[in-house]
Amino acid sequence: MEDADLANTGPKKSSPVIMIAALAVLTLIAGGGGWLVGGMLAPKPLSSEEAKIVEEAKAAVALKAAGQKPEGEAGKKDEGLPKIATEANGVVQLDAITTNLAYPTENWIRLEVALLFKGAPDVAMAEQIHQDIAAYLKTVSLQQIQGPRGFQYLKDDIEERVDLRSEGRVTNVIFRTFVIQ
Repeated sequence: MEDADLANTGPKKSSPVIMIAALAVLTLIAGGGGWLVGGMLAPKPLSSEEAKIVEEAKAAVALKAAGQKPEGEAGKKDEGLPKIATEANGVVQLDAITTNLAYPTENWIRLEVALLFKGAPDVAMAEQIHQDIAAYLKTVSLQQIQGPRGFQYLKDDIEERVDLRSEGRVTNVIFRTFVIQ
C-alpha cells in the first residue's frame, strides 16, 4: 500500500485554466505598459505661438534656399554668422588646450571653451581657469572620458573646477570643440 502512495507523488500536471489566466494577466500588464510608454513618447501638440514660430522659421529657410532674404533683412549686409562682442556680453573665449592624456600617453585631447561671466569679465581669472583646466586634462585617462557618459563626467568636473576657481563669477562654461586623437 505504501508503494502505491509513493507512485502517486510524482509531478502533478498544472491545470490549463491557471496557465491561460496567468498568460492573460501578463498580456494585460504588457499592453498597459506599452500604452503608458507610448503616451509618454507621443509628441505634444504645439501651442499657437509655437506653431507660428515654426511656420516663420520654415518660411525663412525656404526663402534662404531660394536665394532671397527674409523680411526685415533687406538692408543688412550678408556677413555670414553673427559676430559676438565677447567683452560686452561677458564672454571670454579661452585659448585652445591641447595636451596628452594620462593614459594612454600617445592619445591627445584638444578642448576649446568659453566662459560666461556675471558682469564684467576678469581676464586674469580666465587665464587661471585656463591653466587649471589644462592641468586637470593631464590627469584624465581615455577610459574616463569615453562615450557620452564619460564626456558628461568630464564636463561636470570642468564646470565644478571653474565654479570653485571663479567663486561663482562664471555662470556657464561653453564647450566649443572637443577632440581626442
